[in-house]
Amino acid sequence: MNQQNFNAGQAQARTENSMQCAKETASAAADRAHAAANTSGDTAQQHRDEAAGFLQQSGEQVKSMAQGAVDTVKHTLGMDKK
Repeated sequence: MNQQNFNAGQAQARTENSMQCAKETASAAADRAHAAANTSGDTAQQHRDEAAGFLQQSGEQVKSMAQGAVDTVKHTLGMDKK
């Protein structure tokens, strides 16, 4: 009976060791997933900011070109003089 208790104790120790190893592995994987999610979020925000800046700059260029066209038409029609 003593040998059975010893074997059962060893099996229990191996099981606990395996469980601890599995918990550590899962925790490390969760940490890596969290870090990857944060990095992805930061990159997405940076791309949104860049896109917004590009769109604003493009809009200002279109507005400037349209104003230039209006001024040219007014000048051609003689409406620019007051």
